[in-house]
Amino acid sequence: MRRPTGRLLAIWAVTSAVVALLGPLAGLLWAAVVPKVTYVVVQGEAFLADPEGQGPIGIDVRFALIALIAGTACGAGAYLAGGRGNDSALLLGLAVGGAAAAVLAWQTGHLIGLGHFEDVVRHGRDGTTVTGVADLRAKGVLVFWALPAVAAYGLLELVVRRLPAGDGADAGAGEADEVGGDELDLESAPAGRDVDGREP
Repeated sequence: MRRPTGRLLAIWAVTSAVVALLGPLAGLLWAAVVPKVTYVVVQGEAFLADPEGQGPIGIDVRFALIALIAGTACGAGAYLAGGRGNDSALLLGLAVGGAAAAVLAWQTGHLIGLGHFEDVVRHGRDGTTVTGVADLRAKGVLVFWALPAVAAYGLLELVVRRLPAGDGADAGAGEADEVGGDELDLESAPAGRDVDGREP
């Protein structure tokens, strides 16, 4: 039985919103665990104090790991909470919500300490050092939330293969089966008689 379009839209909207709202929390976590990267102020601009350092890469890697874990958890949670017939709405919600969550996580983490950083860069003397804020260089890691979410959902479907609602087992004797779009109710004929009741 097909789900009403309004219900599927509601499931999609709620899924998208719930996943997206996790983004700012992930952003706060990201800002708290990023490695410290030092910048040097030169003529009102900030330059890496150690251009060969691995700090900026570490920032991207930490974001990718947080997004990967969060996306996988969202996909698993949506699968466990959802039911058969809601799959398309849940998957779309995971994709849209995951994309929004990644962007919100990036922007939230980037805002932590940004005002102080910009103030030092703007007014600091040449040679002043300042610790940078969380930011992404490899913007491709923004897909690391939505893709694992959808992948986790699909993987669980392959492993669990939950049955459609109302179909707990194979149809028994006297139950209708769909063959070629028509319902056929096949019954065993009494011994020695045709199904229409005529003698052989």
